[in-house]
Amino acid sequence: MSLPSGADGTASDAPRYRVVQWATGNIGTYALRAVVEHPRYDLAGAYVYSPAKAGRDAGELCGLDPVGVVATDDIEEIVGLGADCVLYMPAKCDFDEVCRLLESGANIVTTRGEFHRAESLDPAARERVEAACARGRTSIHSTGSSPGFISEALPLVLASIQRRLDCLTIDEFADLARRNSPDLLFNVMGFGKPPTAFDERRLSHLRVAHGPSLQLLAEALSLPLDALDASGEVAVARHTVEIAAGKLEAGSVAAQRLTVAGMRGGRPLLRFRAIWYCSTDLDPAWDLLPTGWRVTVDGDAPLDIDMRFPIPPERMAATTPAYTANRAVNAVPVVCAAAPGIRTTLDLPQVIPTLG
Repeated sequence: MSLPSGADGTASDAPRYRVVQWATGNIGTYALRAVVEHPRYDLAGAYVYSPAKAGRDAGELCGLDPVGVVATDDIEEIVGLGADCVLYMPAKCDFDEVCRLLESGANIVTTRGEFHRAESLDPAARERVEAACARGRTSIHSTGSSPGFISEALPLVLASIQRRLDCLTIDEFADLARRNSPDLLFNVMGFGKPPTAFDERRLSHLRVAHGPSLQLLAEALSLPLDALDASGEVAVARHTVEIAAGKLEAGSVAAQRLTVAGMRGGRPLLRFRAIWYCSTDLDPAWDLLPTGWRVTVDGDAPLDIDMRFPIPPERMAATTPAYTANRAVNAVPVVCAAAPGIRTTLDLPQVIPTLG
């Protein structure tokens, strides 16, 4: 366990934490701003991958006034800072980077999904990361909005009023009609194309991204899963429609639903469904909701909860990173206080933000 800077092992009403922001993409930039503005965090450093960002003031990188912290692309400069925690938010996990940071004495909170459940890691990678944690007396924790908040923290709360759980389903809705990203929607995701079977690679990605959270949740409830199944289906546009990214022809893919199901006793116990759509002019059976989440609990205390993102379209891009970044930022104190190792939602106390 790595103590926050200035801590002497005794209780403190308001410990401070020296935090490094690693990577400044959409999520990382939002997190960087949150660290700078946090009442109990001190920005120790910022790591960037772009040479154009290296050498610039970290405040300027997130739209604030200069803060006197210069961004770097040298990991040894970051290691030399002796920070309490690194908010690790790159596009791809690099285990060399992770282990170097952990063994240096820096705890890690990451929005990368590799560490939601230690048992889901490749055994060699898990052994390596745990050894780095032991050497540095540090911990690492994966969190965010999805997976994280919606697939772990909230379901555990909802399950606390159940004595029988038949099925818990998380539906995640994303209305992409106003997203002006033609390459992503048409070439990567396959909107606007003739309906075909889902590529196994996409289903495999869903298992990897959300399966560990479902397994973790099932184990916490003493209902371990027998298997993880993944499937996908599409709906086509009934009429030609113009969206921000271009044109969807009638009969082409306008909505997708990908499901990963945690199976127990031959039926789904836990389900996560990603429902992306570019038009609502579909078969009514799809029952689309606005962007947000719907959680349905079938048990002896049934629940049906809608959580919508009440954000106007023009503010969506600027606001939605908060859902992922904020939970990671708020988790810094509990991760710094945790025992060394890969720490899951089950290992940590409830994440409570310091807002004043």
